[in-house]
Amino acid sequence: MIDRATIDKIMEAANIVDVVSEFVSLRKAGINYKGLCPFHNEKTPSFVVSPSKGYCHCFSCGKGGNPVGFIMEHEQMTYPEALKWLARKYHIEIQERELSDEEKKQENERESMFIVNEWAMNHYQNILNDHVDGRAIGMQYFRSRGFRDDIIKRFQLGYSLNQRDDLAKAALSKGYQAEYLTATGLCFKRDNGELMDKFSGRVIFPWINISGKVCAFGGRLLDSRTKGVNQKYLNSPDSVIYHKDHELYGLYQAKKAVVREECVYMVEGYTDVISMHQCGLENVVANSGTALSNHQIRLLHRFTSNIVLLYDGDAAGIHAALRGTDMLLTEGMNIKVLLLPDNDDPDSFAHKHNATEFRTYIEEHQTDFIEFKTHLLIDGVTDPIKRSEAISSIVKSISVIPDAILRATYIRECANRLGIAERTLISTMNKFIRNDRDEQEKTGNRERQNPSSENTSNSHVTTAAAIDMSANTQTEKVEQLLIQAVIRDGEQIIYKGIEMDDGTVSDMSVSQYVKFDLSRDDLVFSNELYNKILEEAILHNNDEEFCAETYFLNHHDVNINQIAGKLAINHYQLSRSQQMSTKIVDLRNKIIHLVGDFKLNFVDNRLKEIRAQISQASSDMPKMLELMKTYKDIQEMRNQLAQQLGSDIVSR
Repeated sequence: MIDRATIDKIMEAANIVDVVSEFVSLRKAGINYKGLCPFHNEKTPSFVVSPSKGYCHCFSCGKGGNPVGFIMEHEQMTYPEALKWLARKYHIEIQERELSDEEKKQENERESMFIVNEWAMNHYQNILNDHVDGRAIGMQYFRSRGFRDDIIKRFQLGYSLNQRDDLAKAALSKGYQAEYLTATGLCFKRDNGELMDKFSGRVIFPWINISGKVCAFGGRLLDSRTKGVNQKYLNSPDSVIYHKDHELYGLYQAKKAVVREECVYMVEGYTDVISMHQCGLENVVANSGTALSNHQIRLLHRFTSNIVLLYDGDAAGIHAALRGTDMLLTEGMNIKVLLLPDNDDPDSFAHKHNATEFRTYIEEHQTDFIEFKTHLLIDGVTDPIKRSEAISSIVKSISVIPDAILRATYIRECANRLGIAERTLISTMNKFIRNDRDEQEKTGNRERQNPSSENTSNSHVTTAAAIDMSANTQTEKVEQLLIQAVIRDGEQIIYKGIEMDDGTVSDMSVSQYVKFDLSRDDLVFSNELYNKILEEAILHNNDEEFCAETYFLNHHDVNINQIAGKLAINHYQLSRSQQMSTKIVDLRNKIIHLVGDFKLNFVDNRLKEIRAQISQASSDMPKMLELMKTYKDIQEMRNQLAQQLGSDIVSR
């Protein structure tokens, strides 16, 4: 367990902008920051980070939280795990006892696999630096590639001995379970049950995910063993903690530079990334020779919208530059392409040039993707059919760009370059766009036309049920507005010297007034978390320097924390100099009206219930008369309440 004092120390140290910036590229927006939400796919930033509130929130999907809540959601961690993550980041010591063997067995599979991978990476590093074969074979290979010691350490490179069971024996002797060694792909079992190393005799490139955890490994064959071998590199298999199409090699080391430079260079291999880092270009990642996936593109888009595809100038490099580009354009990325001179790849080119020279070459030789594709597919092509197909391919790429102005600009440039009427290209582009929309609609219709049998049997919704749904929606809305006021202004005094029911005179805050007025009619919120929020606001109301908003935004209960984030942060917020303080009288009128709305909504729902009971009691005259009298009494109460609300000064 982590003691309360340590938790408070962690929460005090954690800066929400600093924490979120580890995973999302943020830009200043008034007194807040904005970026693309890391929890869902979006092209327009709706993820707001408020440094003054210490909170982040997505106004599209609703996810967010304080630093602990954000890490829990983003990294799929438990509350203690998220606290430990922040403690490591801010160098706060947490005293914990060693887990027992039984407790280790109870660790979830995902965390156990990360632990095994972390140990394996250190094992490979120790062999590279301390074992005679590691220095003679593994280190010699890295030296032959020109890698410095600091770069080898930065990427935590290692070496696996040629002994087929070295890692397996070492891991088992340390108490690591065979099931996790095979689940991570570090080892495999022979038919006789013997555990063997997967990466034996290879130099090791660890894959470190965006949060700094070792999720996989790549291993390269050395010396004569590479001759005649098609697959020099071997990678970890997909697992609970690693999916190759979700990760990008080097992103963990590159993310800060990507944000700083507002651009990312995409290369193919491990050594390309490492050599460019050593050259001084750190905003570089690799897709390891596979076509880019939507997951990888969205991961990159959190940090930048600008990408330069940096490949060899041969046929393979050209093919690599063309793969996945329509997906990049669809996701709103700005693509440039640079094919390096013949016989050069990013690795070799980086060894021949310093960072300034490399950047200058990129700036002078990179081309816009559409220009690159036009040059590649059109120049020198005279056959009308092939030329027509090439033009259609270019226009199709333009059609997936989400920005209408950018599409129009590209179409105009293509028309000028190709000597084709602009309206012809526009017509073709619109056809592609319509076809794409039609296909999306067909997919959506197919999904909607396959309801479950339960849904089919309940497809006929009665009018009464529809009314109930509407009533529930209205109730939720009113409750939300009222609890929002408690969260934002719960400690604000709106009445001074008010006479209570017992004859005493007292000041009354927003939270106290809400509780007082509702309790007079024995009313509570239908949402239990709202009741808990109100009770805690009242409990802490007289605490020195109590601020309801700050308290609930940093609440230890993640559910309350998320409610506070959703209701406390404005999507559009003025700078402090432009904000106007709310007058107490306006706040009081607002709260009075909200409580009145809550009561009115409760009474309206009660009247609907009685009407339904009356319609069902048509054969029971005494019961019907009793219900009608009750209905009349409540109706009069309702009219009085509505009249009171109508006479109040309100604005919502």
